[in-house]
Amino acid sequence: MVAVAAIGLCLGYAPIIVYSFSVFIKPLTQDLHSNRASISLAFLLANGMTSLSSPLVGRLADRFGARKVILIATTVFALLLISAPLLPGKLWSFYVFFSVLGFVGSVPAPIPYVKVISRWFDRRRGLALGLTMMGIGSGAILMPALAQRLIATLGWRSTYMVIGLLVLGISIPVVALFLKESPGEMGLLPDGASKAGHPAEKQNTEEGFSWRDSRRSPTYWLMVSAVFLVGLSVHGCVLHLVPLLNDQGVSPQRIALATSFLGTALILGRAGTGYLLDLFFAPRVAMCIFGAAACGMALLRTAAGTRLVFLAVFLIGLGMGAEVDIIAFLTSRYFGLRAFGEVYGYAFAFYTLGGALGPWLMGLGFDRLGSYSSILMGFFLATLLALLLLTRIGPYRFRPG
Repeated sequence: MVAVAAIGLCLGYAPIIVYSFSVFIKPLTQDLHSNRASISLAFLLANGMTSLSSPLVGRLADRFGARKVILIATTVFALLLISAPLLPGKLWSFYVFFSVLGFVGSVPAPIPYVKVISRWFDRRRGLALGLTMMGIGSGAILMPALAQRLIATLGWRSTYMVIGLLVLGISIPVVALFLKESPGEMGLLPDGASKAGHPAEKQNTEEGFSWRDSRRSPTYWLMVSAVFLVGLSVHGCVLHLVPLLNDQGVSPQRIALATSFLGTALILGRAGTGYLLDLFFAPRVAMCIFGAAACGMALLRTAAGTRLVFLAVFLIGLGMGAEVDIIAFLTSRYFGLRAFGEVYGYAFAFYTLGGALGPWLMGLGFDRLGSYSSILMGFFLATLLALLLLTRIGPYRFRPG
């Protein structure tokens, strides 16, 4: 189940739209006769639409099952990508294209997949979630390189078409053949147990709060506020990493090396955090990971032209790589699985909203002040505030069996 979900996420929204976006910027500016700020607005629209649709996706997954929702919406997502060669050479058409991709893209994304994985695992849920999210980390390494090669030979429209065909030909058949909604469909219980009366059985299927009860809990808003602030900060740094390092006088070769450090950190952050979540109290794990990201932001602000840039990028990548795992794990331990899809969907919406605003604030800060220094300090302070919020979150309500 973990491997199936990882494949779905590798060919999902984040690798195709988020992590590959910088590769498309120059070809888009040339073809659409626009500037980088106008092209970057498309990303804000896409992530904004993802934030808008995420709660709906969670509710649909709770009501109709994650597998059905994944198959239908991922097919639509793939067909939209395949339709890219039909787009006219107008900026507004690209805005519409990315907005619709963002709205549908909240399905080939973590929400329905982590719902399935959380039902399959209880005692080792953290590790399972971390390994699942490695699919996004792998896609973050593979997809930009693939897109860059395809753009050089086919152009950006045909590149999106080819990627859409990959989604249609790989992701959808794998999910259709192998993804099972719950271990009960295979005569199993959570964590692969086969004996009746496994202690995780009841908790992993029925226990938990409704969305109405969850949203009335101060714990939920402490969690959501923390991940919003961290999402805002790490996305702002990562999506402006190349121009930021270029402004600091870092050579193109070193910038390429720095981005490889970022991809490595994304993978290690996801798997490592998942492993630690099963061993230690999750808010403390989150504080350590997000604290490391804050240190990376401080280093990025002061380490111009030194090797510490690589350490800074790595630490920020750890924070970005761990967020989705942490949100899913905290949601399951504090609010259970009864309405997991909807509760997690709203939390993920705040995370993606922060991810949309962060790069825009980064660009705005640069345009107004002529450097990234002040906005990096703001992101550093925002991440420290997130750590403070996590100290108030309290003990688990639903412990592992």
